[in-house]
Amino acid sequence: MGDYSYDLIVLGSGFAGCMTTLNYLETCKKEGVKGRVALVEAGKQGERCGASRWTMAYLRLDKNLGFDSDWKKEMDLVSKGLADQDYCKKLEQEAQKTAEFVQDHGVKFNHHDEKNVLLEFNTDQHFVFPDGGGHAIINALMSHIDKFPNCDVHWETEGRHLLMTENGKVRGLQVRKSDGLLYELHAPNVMLSCGGFEANREMLARYVGNRTHDLPLIAPGLKYNKGAGLQMALEVGAATSGSFDGIHCELVDTRATKPDAVIWGHNYGILVDEHSKRFFDEGRRELFATFEIAALELWRDHNSKGYFITDKTVMDRFRPGWVYDTTDQEPEKADTIKELAEKLGLKPDELEKTVSDFNKACNDKPFDLMKLDGKATTGLTPDKTNWANPIDKAPFYGYPVTSHLTFTYGGIKVNLDSQVLGTNDVPIPGLYAAGELTGVFYNEYPPATSVLRSLTFGRLAGTALAEQLAKKHAGGGARHIVPVAQSNL
Repeated sequence: MGDYSYDLIVLGSGFAGCMTTLNYLETCKKEGVKGRVALVEAGKQGERCGASRWTMAYLRLDKNLGFDSDWKKEMDLVSKGLADQDYCKKLEQEAQKTAEFVQDHGVKFNHHDEKNVLLEFNTDQHFVFPDGGGHAIINALMSHIDKFPNCDVHWETEGRHLLMTENGKVRGLQVRKSDGLLYELHAPNVMLSCGGFEANREMLARYVGNRTHDLPLIAPGLKYNKGAGLQMALEVGAATSGSFDGIHCELVDTRATKPDAVIWGHNYGILVDEHSKRFFDEGRRELFATFEIAALELWRDHNSKGYFITDKTVMDRFRPGWVYDTTDQEPEKADTIKELAEKLGLKPDELEKTVSDFNKACNDKPFDLMKLDGKATTGLTPDKTNWANPIDKAPFYGYPVTSHLTFTYGGIKVNLDSQVLGTNDVPIPGLYAAGELTGVFYNEYPPATSVLRSLTFGRLAGTALAEQLAKKHAGGGARHIVPVAQSNL
């Protein structure tokens, strides 16, 4: 087993890992030092693993790529005061520079002015997403990384344990290759950026609870997110943060043949379970503030079998358009509610009664999608608080939906420099973490920010680590680098 030395080891090639690696390499070049990097990825070359490859990568940015200044308030609200406000403010300060960096490296951004859905974002009804989704970002970053000869990318290589000195400093990473053997990579700094524990059923059961084995993953690449980074950090005394029993889920079309086939728009109709019973206040807040809670309740309390029902009034306004176009299947369509129920596999009399009761309970306030309009029901369990418009204009539409797991909340505690903190809140020397592996969310996820935080804190950490190396080099610090030719990895 060889001894292969680097200046930095990055575990995981998603948004956080690629940004750490690329910013490290570019800053080293700028500073005139040749820091060697090992980028370690459990998946196969070109597979683009984890969640980054599959997400649409919606970004909570305005027309000028400025970050939503109200996000920190939303984080405080849903976390009931537990969210790290300094972290939130740092993201607000740095997100625009991150977006500009990604844009400057070949990613084209689409700017979307939303005219139909009330956003809780303070971005003037605007948000941004990359042309080609997360896949485009990862491909662009990797194309730049591949140009650097001082970076070795180790595909099909699983991180196992951190290597530590006797007095608690990081000295490298133990990995397992596809040959089944263990190897050691040596470096004074290790960045953990390998996602959460979505694919580790044991950890899901331990932290999140019963029946997590019944919760499918929203994208194929998540099968590599087995909690390795969290486990190895805990082994060396890392502190934790975020809700460990918390997960982000989304409603997806059960008929879809593609990943991430999310059904948006639950605000503008009704959600029913397999017995045609409403179970959720579809209008209690804005769409993006409630879509994950609807998915969680469907999974936890209703056997993950649900249906979104609406009518011509809503569909004429939204289609064609992005709200209903994530799935690759057309909605079921019928001239009567009973006929729609038959197409969806529901009992016609039950669905007809639910829709009839809902329609009778709606007040006569104007239906206004661009505000919390107070158009509500009275006497139902649960009542609908806003946008309770009668479902009475044929044709009627329906989607069968289920819940899919997107990411876990619980993770490693870090400071604003992405240093992993020990249980005494002191940084563990040489250990860093970024991305969804770091715990920041409690109770709910205010969306369109996970991609941004992964990119941003990876960017900042990679730059700072390279500057640290340049400073050490200027001071005459010794470095031991083993040439790539000696590595049998």
